[in-house]
Amino acid sequence: MNILTVDKITKAYGERKIFDNASFYLQEGEKAGIIGINGTGKSTLLKIIAGIESPDTGEITVANNLTVKYLPQTPVFEDGDTILQAVVRDNKTEENQWTVESDAKTMLTKLGIYDFDETCGTLSGGQKKRLALVSVLLSGADLLLLDEPTNHLDSQMSAWLEEQLKSYKGSIIMITHDRYFLDCVSDRIIEIDKGNIYSYKENYSGFLELKTAREASEDASERKRQSILRVELEWVKRGARARSTKQKARLERYEDMKNQSAPVRDEKVEIGSLSSRLGRTTIELENITKSFDGKVVINNFSYNFLKDDRIGIIGSNGCGKSTLLKIIMGIYNQDAGNVVIGPTVKIGYFAQEIVMNVDMNPNQRLIDYIRDEAEYVNTSEGKISAARLLEKFLFKGEDQYGLIGKLSGGERRRLNLCRVLMSAPNVLILDEPTNDLDIATLNVLEDYLDTFDGIVIVVSHDRYFLDRVVRRIFAFKPDGTLMQSEGGYTDYENRIKYKEEQTPTKQNASDKADKDTNSKNWKQGADQKVEKKLKFTYKEQIEYQSIEGEISNLEERLETIEKEITANTNDFVKLQKLYEEKEELTETLANKMDRWMYLEELAEKINNQ
Repeated sequence: MNILTVDKITKAYGERKIFDNASFYLQEGEKAGIIGINGTGKSTLLKIIAGIESPDTGEITVANNLTVKYLPQTPVFEDGDTILQAVVRDNKTEENQWTVESDAKTMLTKLGIYDFDETCGTLSGGQKKRLALVSVLLSGADLLLLDEPTNHLDSQMSAWLEEQLKSYKGSIIMITHDRYFLDCVSDRIIEIDKGNIYSYKENYSGFLELKTAREASEDASERKRQSILRVELEWVKRGARARSTKQKARLERYEDMKNQSAPVRDEKVEIGSLSSRLGRTTIELENITKSFDGKVVINNFSYNFLKDDRIGIIGSNGCGKSTLLKIIMGIYNQDAGNVVIGPTVKIGYFAQEIVMNVDMNPNQRLIDYIRDEAEYVNTSEGKISAARLLEKFLFKGEDQYGLIGKLSGGERRRLNLCRVLMSAPNVLILDEPTNDLDIATLNVLEDYLDTFDGIVIVVSHDRYFLDRVVRRIFAFKPDGTLMQSEGGYTDYENRIKYKEEQTPTKQNASDKADKDTNSKNWKQGADQKVEKKLKFTYKEQIEYQSIEGEISNLEERLETIEKEITANTNDFVKLQKLYEEKEELTETLANKMDRWMYLEELAEKINNQ
């Protein structure tokens, strides 16, 4: 049963048309994800469905008695309300009056909010977003409209929200750039593309396949149209005259076909590597410690960054991730330890949030904002101007002379990223880069980082982005120490699960201890035997000494294969062989990593005897 129909809507802001006769429908129980390039109207569509804005033409039809709850990007609360009051007030009914507060506290705790009596006026923007998310979930509405629900959530919170939305009984329409989240939760994708709405009864992976097929069909139709036009043009050139109805109709068909528009494809944010030479000394952290109000957030952390490092930093909200970045950049001073920054290091910092009137002047033109950094920059493709760089970031022609204040949040983030790269850094520090960037821009940023000749340090909760970009994870622990894990986020997560599976429960540990005690056979006096000590076998000792080198060689070969895949996109026979080798090496690497973890744990036990 259809619960929502969007029928032939148009919407324009001045001369900028957002929707052009666009339509789609939603069925009961469906969970839809809205995607599209920033500025195409994703948030506008949610506001139109919520009744906050109206289309210029067209109709929105909802089922009778349908309850709708809307989560905006920037929620607003009464400053004097306590957290619990703000969440519960609009959600208490006769049916749930005895359970709503308990449910609210459970959800708030899952999202890292524990002081229920704190007033809303003291909360950060991220905390208010989580508060609003709890309020929406508690509502039990028939239709939830969620604008970026995963923003300001760490990985554990996102995983919890995934389960909440998957089991939610009502329908959902959400905007998110988290591709793993989309794949897990959504069963319909709504794509906004050049004023049109395309609806796919698939999750994100299925959408990619169907979109590719749709565009291939459109391209095939366009090739056929061009072929017919060439034939018809020759007929017209031969001096055909409309002496008969048949000839006149043929001329009219030719004119109609000639005036049809070809399919328009999005241009990609493609840019050659922008970086300057990086010398021998890069960034060296030695025994870094930092506390706030007596709480240690970074505890004795040391690391020397290599020239091609791709580092991902993860942890719960407020654990110290951004603090570590700011210590590296000299914004914060460490309480103890040393930070050495090499003389050739040039840092480009992509901040988590952009503050209007501080980081950006809303009355400044886009082109001037970029030119403030540099007029020209050297790339691997040669020297390019600020205007040309803006074009590569999808800011065309007259758009470059528009005001920053008229851009959407995502467009401002894209503009800011453009300026960061314009500085040609050799160390890129990215603090939550996936916030508000559309998926198309994220794909190109990921491709750009593949070719970036320098160090990349990323703080992110986006599991897909981390898997795609980084090769080493540093995970914050509650005591402020950092755990190092090789590979991307999924590799880290698998190691954590493996360790948890290998760690006995308290009861099992107790049973094991009793069993060990009862099994000991102590002899009296000189005949008493010493408990047998652990040690490596000869084979294990040789393996332990060589396994890290083997892992390194496998990683290097995988990097080479990735480059060969990129260089041979048109050689399908070679590509097939490369993909087969990649799959085999990836499996071998995973087995080696598991074996390395076992040997490391065994070595630790031996050393602690």
